Amino acid sequence: MIKVILNGCSGRMGSVLTDLIATTNDMEVVAGIDVIKTDRAYPIFDSLGACTVSADVMIDFSSAASLVTYLPTAIERKLPAVVATTGLTAAELNLLDQAAHKIAIFRSGNMSLGINLVQQLLQNTTQVLGDNWDVEIVEKHHHFKKDAPSGTALMLAHSIKEVSKKPLYNVCGREGGDVLRQRDEIGIHSLRGGTIVGEHEVFFAGEDEVVSIGHQAFSRKVFATGAIAAARYLVGQKQGLFTMQEMINETQAGPALTVSHNEVLISVTNIGADSTIISHLYSAFDQNGISPDMINQIHASETLWTLSCAIKEKHRQTVEYLLTQICTDYPEVCFRIEDKITKLTFSADQQKEVASRLLTCMAQEKIPIVALSTLANTISCLVSTDLADRAIQVVNTEFKLG
Repeated sequence: MIKVILNGCSGRMGSVLTDLIATTNDMEVVAGIDVIKTDRAYPIFDSLGACTVSADVMIDFSSAASLVTYLPTAIERKLPAVVATTGLTAAELNLLDQAAHKIAIFRSGNMSLGINLVQQLLQNTTQVLGDNWDVEIVEKHHHFKKDAPSGTALMLAHSIKEVSKKPLYNVCGREGGDVLRQRDEIGIHSLRGGTIVGEHEVFFAGEDEVVSIGHQAFSRKVFATGAIAAARYLVGQKQGLFTMQEMINETQAGPALTVSHNEVLISVTNIGADSTIISHLYSAFDQNGISPDMINQIHASETLWTLSCAIKEKHRQTVEYLLTQICTDYPEVCFRIEDKITKLTFSADQQKEVASRLLTCMAQEKIPIVALSTLANTISCLVSTDLADRAIQVVNTEFKLG
């Protein structure tokens, strides 16, 4: 059971979260933080420092001003925090960045999963339409909302700026007799009234056509649902600043293991540091339609290199012939070929600690790794084919793949 401290428990979002978490099977609110005392099934404290109840994570739907009061205590207690408060200043955002060096922090300008999908759509649209379209954002909220423009509107504008080929700047509202729109601005307009929960619409205006992408929240439950998902995601994470996009990408991608048998490991030593031999070898590979994988070049000494790579078994004889020719031209070069090799490639988008977990479980089962290669979201290793079935079982068990 995930134990939650709810900061701002007496507010509107606090009430929604309290009711929604009560319906979950894996989470409970064990304490609330608020200067206003309301009737809750859990104790309420004036501050996190005064709270005597331990928890796994805190969800903050209070105000930006409370950030400076609870962050030091959260750091001291190693308490992860989901920060759903909007209207943060640059100084307050900097405080979050500093805190993320010590604890896990999850922050989003909007906790709705739908609005974070809109972010992705906006970036795709910006890249497709190019720089000749004017961008305007209209956001609408209830008359109690204090900050303008909304944190979500700023978040959406930032998403567009990230992929725009030209620098853009925000212009919040327009007033005056000489306010001709500039091509390098994003217009943001705020409406406040009634009980509007939250509406955002982004307009891409071109010559004779307009593309609009919008999102409307009909209740605060959408924000509470996102915050609960963020709390689940944050529990167990180490220090760092996490975002809704990371959570969505990791959840959607899911870990996967692919297996490639019939691999061969090639090792070439005593290669001159001037790259001449390596150039000849790669040219020969290209001419014979060979695509080496898991390439590693090691600076063995000041004048010599060592190269290793994996190839398909079907290319073994061709590569052996090519290497024999190179050794004839360069007698100092030596090579070794290892057969019956299997490649395991584990992919997990944004998955934390993949490499260390994979290497640890292999070591515990005494499965030697012949070669290793890592990319942003994947790690590949070569093992003896005789041990491949055991290795697959170990990885499946460690990462719960089935």
